[in-house]
Amino acid sequence: MDFKIQWFPGHMTKAKRMMEEQLKLVDVVVEMLDARIPRSSSNPMLIQMLGQKPKIVALNKTDMADPVKTDKWLETLKNSGLPVCKVDCSSGKGVKQMIAMIQQVAMPVTEKWLKRGVRNRAIRVMIVGVPNVGKSTLINRLVGRTKVVAADRPGVTRGQQWITIAKGLELLDTPGVLWPKFEDPEVGFCLAVTGAIKEDVYDRATAVEILVERLMSTYPQDLQTKYGIEFEADTPVRDVLAKIAVARGCLKAGGVLDIAKVIQLVLRDFRTGKLGRFTLDEPSESNNN
Repeated sequence: MDFKIQWFPGHMTKAKRMMEEQLKLVDVVVEMLDARIPRSSSNPMLIQMLGQKPKIVALNKTDMADPVKTDKWLETLKNSGLPVCKVDCSSGKGVKQMIAMIQQVAMPVTEKWLKRGVRNRAIRVMIVGVPNVGKSTLINRLVGRTKVVAADRPGVTRGQQWITIAKGLELLDTPGVLWPKFEDPEVGFCLAVTGAIKEDVYDRATAVEILVERLMSTYPQDLQTKYGIEFEADTPVRDVLAKIAVARGCLKAGGVLDIAKVIQLVLRDFRTGKLGRFTLDEPSESNNN
């Protein structure tokens, strides 16, 4: 099934320029990935933009991802040489470990400063990621109720706020938004169904048909249990959507199936984790994060 995104390059150019300006201000970058789609929610251009700047990866939404595959993804990312941790922005789980990891990867930077005689300079951190991955939630979690805004710094754009999140660590109070890259239709599909891109740039019906087809293959029992339906491996996906419509009472006047309502239902259940814990990107050693 062909999946297309109606995307405009102008969005990417503007986002890239803004990101490059923000990156000049920081010492360490935290790239947040969606644990359900670690490959698709990563931006390959970020590595080029960072240069030698230290980076750590934070896998978020692990509570909605397949736990076995999450562990495999952690191993894959570690094997590629990336410092990686799991965080749950909603509960705050893993945030302390993430701060410790930031401090660890920043050590070469602080040691360089000490050799130059620079002391008491805070490490500046920025959190980046594709839309809807949880950046703002994490920033709010790190900041807590008491916002401690650091004093103005020379050369810092007016309006940028630095917030102390730990001893010697300041956070740029602006989540960096990475633009998705859609050369690969699979990446576009994954970003669409997880809610990382606006629904007006793709066909929701096609996205849900691909999603249900994928779940029928990889997580058939979860799908059947959730909606109280039965199907065979070779059942057409539209027949499965019709079964969900009947089971959930998605009917129009005269008993006509309301497939549009089913599409909305499945998408919402998947995005909120009510449908189950699924990972769409398969972990592999060839991941180029």
